[in-house]
Amino acid sequence: MSWDEFSVPPDAGAEQAPGAGAPDTSAGDADEMTLRQQVVEIIDAVLADTDPGGEWARTQLRDLIEAHPDDPEGALLEHLIATRNRPASPPDRVLPPDVGVPHRVSSVKPRPVPVSFSPGVRKRIKAVLRDKLLLTAFQPINELPAGNVIGVEALTRFVSHDGASADVWFREAAAAGLGTDLEIAALHCALTAAKEVPRNLFVTFNLTPATCHDPRVPATLGGAQLAHERIVVEITGSPETVEGLSWADALGPLRWQGVRLAVSASGAGFVSMDQITQLRPDIIKLDRNLIEGIQDSEGQRIRAASIVELAHQIGAAVIAEGIETWAELTAVKALGVTAGQGYLLGRPSIQPLDWSAWTIQAQTESPPAGERSPLR
Repeated sequence: MSWDEFSVPPDAGAEQAPGAGAPDTSAGDADEMTLRQQVVEIIDAVLADTDPGGEWARTQLRDLIEAHPDDPEGALLEHLIATRNRPASPPDRVLPPDVGVPHRVSSVKPRPVPVSFSPGVRKRIKAVLRDKLLLTAFQPINELPAGNVIGVEALTRFVSHDGASADVWFREAAAAGLGTDLEIAALHCALTAAKEVPRNLFVTFNLTPATCHDPRVPATLGGAQLAHERIVVEITGSPETVEGLSWADALGPLRWQGVRLAVSASGAGFVSMDQITQLRPDIIKLDRNLIEGIQDSEGQRIRAASIVELAHQIGAAVIAEGIETWAELTAVKALGVTAGQGYLLGRPSIQPLDWSAWTIQAQTESPPAGERSPLR
């Protein structure tokens, strides 16, 4: 499948956008919040917190706002980075590895192990749902071998004083019975932010199979001001039955809406070749577990090549995730991988200016000394 077939034309979604020069009049609707409004609300909520344990975080955020008075998005992003680097609190954050994680889950089938939480865990998750203490970063997806940005992946960021990763939040929510609620809240936030992503880029959103079958998901997607041909739902989780339905049947409502589907064929929670053939996704992803050091591993290259061949047979595109070196990029290009994603090509950003710049950044960066950029 070529990206000419898959990519969104420059005017896609225009039918849902306000007319030229006309302001959006539905300002009272939560879906009409701009990214800055989201960020300001999150900052206000953090600063209004009275928990003594979070005083260091409030002080840090105030200092960053003072340093960036005209850039609240940048201040909040620096705050998130700093808090993620701060060690989490072990008593509140230790969970069995078997508990399902929506965004990168274990391929091992969960065992019925009781999960103990501190009394504050469920309360924190409900506070996030109530106060919308989350925001969305987007990471660029580059066409290969050309290098131009053709899409983005939506990545959830949580505002918390302990800096726990998104996977930890989703794991806790799933174990507390709030996993689907948190995923849908993250989807709503990402769809709102995606309105500012250039219309020629597709956008991928991560959901578990169970959440995909929740009736709120089609309704949320249907109410989004984002053309459905731009939406890609990446299924993150083991392909088990959902409420008695097969995996493919559970995803039927999304297919009917014209939403495209992506699955991972490597790493945790991967989908087997037979399952891929049955589901026939639009995109197959190769995760960091397969891409890391692929230039030095014949076994990894053979496995990746077999996935690329399967993709050709079913008409799917292939995206290699976690590309961090020129050598890895050269290797995946040689395998005929359709597109790439990773820190080498572009880091996640919450800045709309970055999202716009990705569309005009064609091959402007030079490779490290002594290496030739394969993007040129």
